Amino acid sequence: MAEQQQDSLQDSWDTDELPHERVVADTAEHPHDASVLPETTDEAEPERTTAIAPVTALQQYLAEVRRYPFLTKEEELRLFEEYRRRGSRQAAVKLILANLRVSLAISSEYLHTGADHMDLIQEGNVGLMQAIKKFDPTRNVRFHAYAAWWARAYILRYLLNNYRMVKVGTTQDQRKLFYNLRKEKAKLERQGFLPDTKLLADRLNVRERDVIEMDQRLGSWELSLDQPFAGDTDGTLLDVLPAQGTPVDERVAETELRVLFRTKLAEFTKTLAEREEDILRNRILSDTPLTLENLGQKYGITKERTRQLEARIVKRLRDYIKSHVKDFDRLRS
Repeated sequence: MAEQQQDSLQDSWDTDELPHERVVADTAEHPHDASVLPETTDEAEPERTTAIAPVTALQQYLAEVRRYPFLTKEEELRLFEEYRRRGSRQAAVKLILANLRVSLAISSEYLHTGADHMDLIQEGNVGLMQAIKKFDPTRNVRFHAYAAWWARAYILRYLLNNYRMVKVGTTQDQRKLFYNLRKEKAKLERQGFLPDTKLLADRLNVRERDVIEMDQRLGSWELSLDQPFAGDTDGTLLDVLPAQGTPVDERVAETELRVLFRTKLAEFTKTLAEREEDILRNRILSDTPLTLENLGQKYGITKERTRQLEARIVKRLRDYIKSHVKDFDRLRS
């Protein structure tokens, strides 16, 4: 496992780097204190046995991490000297292996998100590799304190990109809220304040509606449509979701009703005189109806007389449909 870890670090060395200044501004308020990191122990490694016992990947990884003690400040400076002056990747790998506890400690802070612990640790380790490239040993700061920024930044970026299928942080303000909203709420409660929307927006320097939207997103959970809805069946949630649009039975009923009205309209048209049929087709039913004046000129009658004929035809049509279609009044409502 140790050899695999070392090979993995060397193979992943050329990963794309994350802009440090922007990430630090959004991810944390203080460097990670070494006091919260797991302490090294002087206990001898237990002898390997052939007994079969369930060991998870995480337990095996923790056992490997404990094999690498923290470096002294002098050892750390010597390794950085080798890396900076001669480009020694071996020195860089030793620095990372000695600080694996940094990403391990920070990843544990985000287990409440539901993300896989090993995935969080892996992202933190990528942050350690970027920290090696950026660290300046002349600033009199221990490497683990600086590397914590990068480990946290990569873990938070991973959570932001994978927290849910629908992305919750697509702007700078949303990313700030994603990282800090719950933390700011807890801080205000400890100080005795009620963390309402306006106060949170003022403290985080964002709009109130952004606070409301992010609070709703973080407070809800997504479900896969392929998730089974019962343990003893093969059905999924997609099977029980209502279809979009008009239900099939209503569409069938509407089609049958249109056919019925079309049939009755054709029957009614046969009862009309030629002039009345012309008014029905070219005035009442037409998409581009003729004006009363045009119809009056066509038949040599006034506009008022044409209007009266139109009203009488409409009344006769209503009475005809009502007498030939069952429950016509109920259908109209």
